[in-house]
Amino acid sequence: MTDRGGGAASLESTADGVVLPGSPEAAQVEDPATAVNQAMLEEVLAGLAQSQKELSPKYFYDHRGSELFEDITRLPEYYLTGTEETLLSSAVPAWIEEIRPQTLVELGAGSARKTRALLDAMVRVGSGKVFVPVDVSGDFLRNTVLQVRTEYPGLSVEPVVADITRPLEFADPLSSPTLFVLLGSTIGNFPGPAGVSLLSHAADLMGPEDRLLMGADLRPGGAKSRADVEAAYNDAAGVTAEFNLNVLRVLNRELGTDFRLDRFSHLAYYDDEHGRIEMHLRSSEAQTVRFPGGRSVEFAEGETVRTEISGKYDRAAIEGLLAKASLALDRWTQDEGDRFSMSLSRRAAT
Repeated sequence: MTDRGGGAASLESTADGVVLPGSPEAAQVEDPATAVNQAMLEEVLAGLAQSQKELSPKYFYDHRGSELFEDITRLPEYYLTGTEETLLSSAVPAWIEEIRPQTLVELGAGSARKTRALLDAMVRVGSGKVFVPVDVSGDFLRNTVLQVRTEYPGLSVEPVVADITRPLEFADPLSSPTLFVLLGSTIGNFPGPAGVSLLSHAADLMGPEDRLLMGADLRPGGAKSRADVEAAYNDAAGVTAEFNLNVLRVLNRELGTDFRLDRFSHLAYYDDEHGRIEMHLRSSEAQTVRFPGGRSVEFAEGETVRTEISGKYDRAAIEGLLAKASLALDRWTQDEGDRFSMSLSRRAAT
């Protein structure tokens, strides 16, 4: 689990704050939902046709999925959020004072809970003018926008509903310096070329004064054990299991599939070879799941569908990833327990 990704549509201001895709106010400018669902259908079927069946983690994040993820971040086993919040409050404010960003763009904003530390630092140095939260869940983003506008009345909040895995477009030019933010080790959900592509989209928008702030979970080692990492994805209360199953609810609702949630169970483990957590749903029996258009997908007993990869890093791995996206590391910090890191990067010289 990390953060967000999904469809692509802009939010626009109204008297009550936000117009969401699907609302009456937006009906005249929206694409038909059937077109969106068709693209989703083809992507889902392509993933389930692979030898290791898989689904994109972006489908976790409807309103319910976003709520479940927020619950996960408060679990005692899920060290990522608390550790990152500590770094954001202790080490990062000095970086904010140095950069003095006019605009903060958060990729996969969710509730923007951790972003308050950045906004507070920007207010203290008198630099923050605009906050652009980007997220796939329009309903969830609406609540975030209303809360942030109430808490920071002098801040212009310009939300965007978008898939952060695709090139980003903004209605107005971003005031520089702009600080792009990717928190929660979201980068871990995008292994290999996908992660490079995500970071490249931000790099393409960055000028010489702009920076990218990124949080990344660290690999086991030192004070951090493999058991610590696995516990974060197998909480005793079962919230992560419920979150994992939510992807099937989303498919049933959006595509009209007939997944039986009681026939799948949560599985999460650390893969030493690839340095990552893998989350799966395991079929408890041989079964057939029906899809629109008379299509179907067969599951064998014990077969799994991979729903998320959460990569873990060290400094060298982050530097290598940034370099492939035409970015260069400026600053690095990690907590004393070697659990989590924050990095600040700039566009690399050409």
